[in-house]
Amino acid sequence: MTQMSVGAPFTRVPWNKRGYDPEAVQAFLDRARASYQDGTGELTSADVRVASFPLTRGGFDMRSVDHALARLEDAFASRERDARIRLDGVDRWVGDARTEAQELLARFGRPQGRRFERAGALRTGYSTAEVDAVADRLARFFARGEPVSADQLRTAAFHPQRGGYREEQVDAVLDAAVRVILAVR
Repeated sequence: MTQMSVGAPFTRVPWNKRGYDPEAVQAFLDRARASYQDGTGELTSADVRVASFPLTRGGFDMRSVDHALARLEDAFASRERDARIRLDGVDRWVGDARTEAQELLARFGRPQGRRFERAGALRTGYSTAEVDAVADRLARFFARGEPVSADQLRTAAFHPQRGGYREEQVDAVLDAAVRVILAVR
């Protein structure tokens, strides 16, 4: 069984730099720890993935908190996977993961520049070239098993582009890809 371990408290950034608000981080980690330990399912791996915190001067170092959140998400995802396997059986779990992977592969197989909806000519979205490069890597992962880690997707960042891909849609698909990667670990 995977143990949840979080290395809080974290180092703080200098007082003239911004970091995550320590109280907000600690409150979330306390809530996550309680949810994990009592098994209520109050929080899920998806909740950990989208956790965000206000920035404050002299706050916690963002990189170290983000790394801890990635480990925490992995622990929740492992627990969720084990629970699904116990409930539905390994064949159903593998089938569901395969179906989601095939849906993602179909999206990534679309022509470059057309894999996601556009933000609109006067709005800013994610750089189509940068998103397409990540989509190409994911397509190779799903088609041929070329390595891509959940951490690489969690930390993917894209420059803004007028008329680029809609950010919400790209983020949702990358979250689905992370779910599949964590499911097949």
